[in-house]
Amino acid sequence: MHNYIVIGAGLAGAHAVDGIREIDKEGSVPLIGNEKSLPYDRPPLTKGLWTGKKKVEKIFLHDQAYYDSIGVEVKLKTRAMNVDPLQRKITTVDGAQYLYGKLLLATGGTPRRLNIPGANLQEVCYYRYLDDYNFCRSRLREGSSVVVIGGGFIGSELAASLRQNNIKVHLIFPEKRICARVMPSDLADSLTGMFMERGIDVYPEDVPVSISRQGGQVTVTTRGGWELKADLVIAGLGIKPDTEIASDAGLKVTNGIEVNEFLQTSDINIFSAGDNTNFIYQALDKRMRVEHWDNAVSQGRHAGRNMAGTLTEYSYMPYFFSDLFEFGYEAVGDLNSELDIIADWEKPFEKGVLYYLYQQQVRGIMLCNVWGKVGDSRRIIRDKKCVSEKDLKGAIPFN
Repeated sequence: MHNYIVIGAGLAGAHAVDGIREIDKEGSVPLIGNEKSLPYDRPPLTKGLWTGKKKVEKIFLHDQAYYDSIGVEVKLKTRAMNVDPLQRKITTVDGAQYLYGKLLLATGGTPRRLNIPGANLQEVCYYRYLDDYNFCRSRLREGSSVVVIGGGFIGSELAASLRQNNIKVHLIFPEKRICARVMPSDLADSLTGMFMERGIDVYPEDVPVSISRQGGQVTVTTRGGWELKADLVIAGLGIKPDTEIASDAGLKVTNGIEVNEFLQTSDINIFSAGDNTNFIYQALDKRMRVEHWDNAVSQGRHAGRNMAGTLTEYSYMPYFFSDLFEFGYEAVGDLNSELDIIADWEKPFEKGVLYYLYQQQVRGIMLCNVWGKVGDSRRIIRDKKCVSEKDLKGAIPFN
């Protein structure tokens, strides 16, 4: 019998181990993960590793010696396939069985895939893991060409980073603009124009209908009739939360594994944290599933502490961030471009603050090239005051 078992050796799982060890220094904790690598930070895969700000060896959270020193057995290249809540037992794909006292499901998600002819060609990469970065880095060099599919977080960041490596980039996405789901139309238009000015061929309101291999290249044929030739295709289509093991175990699953305020699932001995988790976002009074670095870190650690006995409510407000050429931002709360958005610009589309409102209350804030103001943003959202455009002008200073 293990005191704790953590399924998922990503950010949430690794920080859960740290959370457990803050409270319980001795309890046995296997950390079980599919990948062959020790837990690592994922944001550099689309940013710093391509721009030279990060080296691969620097993205790992800890080395093996660290896990040895805190008495955590890391089981890599191991997939958990079954959870039996009644017997408190998990079974891995190789048939090994483990009993647990408390269990964490930090299974994250798997990349969404295309369902078109050629979708499984070797030259098509569904980008999410360190292995994907290594594969693309080995295939692409200055002067190479790539088709990036998807204009959201992953696709836009990759397109910008690859272009900074003097790689020819074709960017195709079904929306009218880059980042259309989180940005107001005027800002998204400005960013789309920036991408084009930087030499990226942009194909909005279009999707691939087939991919074929011709000689040493691939050709992506689009619904709009384009035939885009490239050395590689990278799909950044978002993820599907990995919830199958939870639903098979009879746990409540909607858009992710549902948890209560303590991050417990419908079985109080099983917790969930990270990209796969549908949690109560207390500051917004709603359930959400958040696929960002800071949430995985904070939620994972909090779940670990609760597994070890603290059992406190998860009320943290995670932030997220992105870098697109010279345009960088940090954001917190609900960023939905369908909300009412009030912009307070120092310089339009370059530096300023966007406020996302519902029924006159601020629900989310995006800080565009404004740094160190996430705390102020959290305070404004938590206040839940009815505000006007006049109230928000200068509410967060630019410097």
